[in-house]
Amino acid sequence: MFIEIAVGSHQILHGFDEENKEVIEDVKVSSFSTKLIEVGRIKSISEKYILTDYGYGRWIYWEYEGSMAELKARLQMNNLVL
Repeated sequence: MFIEIAVGSHQILHGFDEENKEVIEDVKVSSFSTKLIEVGRIKSISEKYILTDYGYGRWIYWEYEGSMAELKARLQMNNLVL
């Protein structure tokens, strides 16, 4: 199942360096764009970010348009959150 979300700037967590510090790539964009995200890839949702998994063991923190309450309600309508 997929959910349509307007996402913007994001951070890609590529892994960890030899000192066990996160290797993060910041990607800044000027506007939001619509994506279809497979619900099973969503790991957590906060007021500002959606954390999803990505290829090759990476993670992405997406900024998204709207509120956490709105997103939660959309997921609840489809019985995807308790």
